[in-house]
Amino acid sequence: MKKILAINTGGTISMSLNDEGGVVQNEQNPLDNAAGLGLQDIELINDDLLNLPSPQMTPDTMLKIKDRIQQAIAEGIDGVVVTHGTDTLEETAYFLDLTLPNTIPVVVTGAMRSSNEIGADGLFNFKCAIEVAASDSARDKGVLVVFNTGIYSARYVTKTHTTSVDTFKDPIYGTLGTVDHDQVIFAQQLIGSEYTEIDHVIDGVYLVKAYAGMDGTLFNAIQQAHPKGVVIEAMGAGNLPKATLPAVKRLLDAGIPVVLVSRCFSGYAQPIYAYPGGGIELQSLGIVFCEQLNGPKARIKLTVGLSCGKSGPALQEYMSNALS
Repeated sequence: MKKILAINTGGTISMSLNDEGGVVQNEQNPLDNAAGLGLQDIELINDDLLNLPSPQMTPDTMLKIKDRIQQAIAEGIDGVVVTHGTDTLEETAYFLDLTLPNTIPVVVTGAMRSSNEIGADGLFNFKCAIEVAASDSARDKGVLVVFNTGIYSARYVTKTHTTSVDTFKDPIYGTLGTVDHDQVIFAQQLIGSEYTEIDHVIDGVYLVKAYAGMDGTLFNAIQQAHPKGVVIEAMGAGNLPKATLPAVKRLLDAGIPVVLVSRCFSGYAQPIYAYPGGGIELQSLGIVFCEQLNGPKARIKLTVGLSCGKSGPALQEYMSNALS
């Protein structure tokens, strides 16, 4: 019999509608008393570690979840499910992917509809996630996100719709597999899944999104806050308005790591264009191009890299290598 630990952290999956029609947190997690899951040869252990709406998640709370999972691994648990609010689910899942050894299946899930709404999806997603966490075929695939029968890599999955139950997608590679009538089926294998051990997280890593007509105002303001690092969601294949360059150069001259991704939904940043503000010039200035990650995940990765003491060429390699 497999022992699966369910770490509940809050979010819509543990909420319900109040009398005024607003979605609110429950004092008692409805998943703790979930009946009728029909699990076969699985012992489920619940741990209500946190009860937070996901916008209140921070790297420090992500570290707390990571530490609890490592404790469970040491105790011989067979798999872990983390229930989480959807707004920042992809960031926590990727943080765990970066910081946990790839020893047992770790699956993150949530819900788009609260527990007492018609068509609530939480219990179904929870069951599917448990089945994936208990599956031998889920090993060595990094941290996974399971939602609406789809199995996704934490590295690439993102929330694509504000309210749809089919919100989580991988815009680059699609699903790794699916859960179909209690069967866990994988069609793809994740390549590369290294992890970095950390025991604390730094703050001061900022995320900025480029826009038409942008100048250096935001970068100047960030520099006044003494940042540890900056991630820029640049335009297209990795370009910035010319007017931002003096402020960006000042960040680089101050020794602050600046990492660039694309603000596009699909694809990734590459140094292609040679005009002022184009990717070729940005890379020549010392900006690091981070492949295949969106802005929030690149910020999580930069935070992890800096928290474990990476700097200079080692940090650049860590951020530019999609497989680390």
